Amino acid sequence: MDSPEYNRYLVDRSIYSEPTFEEENEKKEVVPKTLRERLQKSCSCSAKKALQITKSFFPVLDWLPKYRVKEWILNDIISGVSTGLVGTLQGLAFALLAAVPVGYGLYSSFFPILTYFIMGTSKHISVGPFPVVSLMVGSVVLSMVPDENFLITSNSTGLNKSVVNVADRDAERVLVSGTLCFLVGILQLALGALQIGFIVRYLADPLVGGFTTAAAFQVFVSQVKIVLNVPTKNYNGILSIIYTIIDIFANIGQTNIADLIAGLLTFVVCVVVKEVGDRYKHKIPVPIPIEVIVTIVATGISYGADLAGKYNAGIVKTIPSGFIPPVAPKVSLFSEMIGSAFSIGIVAYAVAVSVGKVYATKHNYAINGNQEFIAFGVSNVFSGAFSCFVATTALSRTAIQESTGGKTQVAGLISALIVLIAIVALGKLLEPLQKSVLAAIVIANLKGMFWQVLDVPRLWRQNKFDSVIWVFTCAASIILGLDLGLLAGLVFGLLTVVIRVQFPSCASLGNIPGTDIYKNIKEYKNVVEPEGVKIIRFSSPIFYGNIDGLKNCLKCAVGFDAVRVFNKRNKALRTIQKLIKKGKLKATKNGIIGETGATNESFEPDEDLEEPEDLGVPSKEVEIQMDWNSELPIKVSVPKVSIHSVIFDFGAVSFMDVVAVRSIKIIVKEFQRIDVKVFFAGQEDNTFKKMEACGFFDDTVKPDIFFLTVHDAVLFIQSQNMFRDLQDPIFEKISLMQDSKEPLEFTETEQLDNELDAQEEAMRRLAS
Repeated sequence: MDSPEYNRYLVDRSIYSEPTFEEENEKKEVVPKTLRERLQKSCSCSAKKALQITKSFFPVLDWLPKYRVKEWILNDIISGVSTGLVGTLQGLAFALLAAVPVGYGLYSSFFPILTYFIMGTSKHISVGPFPVVSLMVGSVVLSMVPDENFLITSNSTGLNKSVVNVADRDAERVLVSGTLCFLVGILQLALGALQIGFIVRYLADPLVGGFTTAAAFQVFVSQVKIVLNVPTKNYNGILSIIYTIIDIFANIGQTNIADLIAGLLTFVVCVVVKEVGDRYKHKIPVPIPIEVIVTIVATGISYGADLAGKYNAGIVKTIPSGFIPPVAPKVSLFSEMIGSAFSIGIVAYAVAVSVGKVYATKHNYAINGNQEFIAFGVSNVFSGAFSCFVATTALSRTAIQESTGGKTQVAGLISALIVLIAIVALGKLLEPLQKSVLAAIVIANLKGMFWQVLDVPRLWRQNKFDSVIWVFTCAASIILGLDLGLLAGLVFGLLTVVIRVQFPSCASLGNIPGTDIYKNIKEYKNVVEPEGVKIIRFSSPIFYGNIDGLKNCLKCAVGFDAVRVFNKRNKALRTIQKLIKKGKLKATKNGIIGETGATNESFEPDEDLEEPEDLGVPSKEVEIQMDWNSELPIKVSVPKVSIHSVIFDFGAVSFMDVVAVRSIKIIVKEFQRIDVKVFFAGQEDNTFKKMEACGFFDDTVKPDIFFLTVHDAVLFIQSQNMFRDLQDPIFEKISLMQDSKEPLEFTETEQLDNELDAQEEAMRRLAS
């Protein structure tokens, strides 16, 4: 295959413009279906279709009958037990972030798995609390249920002072978090039913990276105060993280040493063991459940040493045993939390789908984005009824479930059984556990998120816009809070897209000699521009927002402004007319002659230099041909135009709007006024149809200026100019009213100027 004859090809065909190609190749007639036909097809039902729809809503009916018990069950059991142990501890820890009693973290690690097992499409994600989402929930809970609303007067020590009624406060916070979870589920269900899974595409990787890093920082600060066990106020909203840091440093003298030591030891042990596990994971068949080990040891030490009684350490205190009955959500709160619920629902979905796609690609299966919306929506509605907070997936738990050999959602179901055991039987045993240990476990799991900072230099080298999006989203989420920060990052990301298309990419092309290949003349040495032809490629959509940028690119590419050239020529012709009327110049059939005998050398002088009337030329009108690139008989600066044709390569133009079509038509006419012909090449069929539908074609602009390829257009131009004098390619023919005292009227100029004025006014209205 390396021999020369296999590396060359030869094509012999006609030059194709758009009309000639359509004449030789008949298009298929596409008959659009009527609304009735579409409804009839979508509403028709059969047993097979009903089964497919049922399986799409309940994927468990599809994969469970195919479950290979002998091959997969042992792996799923090992994976489920490992994931369940970690999930139990993370549920307790992440409940601190959600500002609810830790026992509700166990519920949030159990109920969502049950529904996702039935309706989810990912085989490997571990459903449950996630630190970023838990913190977003906590910010809503703290803002709606602050401590100040539950102050009561106590005189137990003989002194009247205000204390917080913790029981009532926690009950209200649980109700708010459950209501928020319920509302998030409703919104996710609605988005899934409307097939709006594509919305996650707008959460680009740089945006998600910056947001999760900022969330990790907020999680870190919120857990540091628990590790130190210092009193701080609960701040929410803009700059809340800054105020919290100030509070921590202001009260750092009140640090509880027992909690600090326990937290530091837990953090160091977890980080070291995880680092060793990552480095030698090829030798360790099962990840070390260090969180479980540390928790058991810390609980034993706290109970044996009575750290709460002797050193006033902050402990879990009470974990409810068993389940609480379902509770109806407080619907009256929906209006207050719907904005936050929407952002939480989108973030939770985006995290879960992003992680799920990674493992789906690794194990060669697909997940359904819209079904994931429905699955998490049902999970959150169901969980919200049992006072849980919003569920998604956690990267660490999912990594454990996959790395320990999990094959299907059965592993997730077994992990739920482990959490169930903790809820029913083991909860009381964890009551002496210090909260600082749970906080340290949370901080130790933030390592991966913090390391995302290293992505910024790489993004800067690859794409500066992506790097700026990452930094802006991170900074905005830290300063404004997670919900407003996410919105600000999303708006900023979309703004960068607008900026990028606002300035369209424009390049001048040249031909690789002996081929039909055209490349950027600035990037290749051996490309040659066809003589008198300018080929310009636009590499972006063309619409009302970037049409001005396209015009500027065009002026730079051709080297002149067509409107300015035409106006300068008009000025020169008017000056010549005045001089003719004054007798300083004389117009003949062949040119303009000065009174001193100086001639315009571009034209052959009249042989006998007689008056025009003597030559039989009409007294009122003389047709004069001007070579605008030569010396003129008057001192007027007229820009030189060295080209006779312009080719617009529209091969990379994906769409055009009405404003763009009208503007392109005006550009074509501007060039035509100075005898520069405009051609189009490589346009898609939909672009051609759009231009046709928007009235692009008329008596002067016809479809035959459109060609299939740039090379077709170049060959056509060369064939047309083959017998033309290439030294004088551009002529302006105009009638001069020699004897009339009225100034010349250029109706075409006025008409086009009116079109331009109307166009600018329309664009201003669109912009406003």
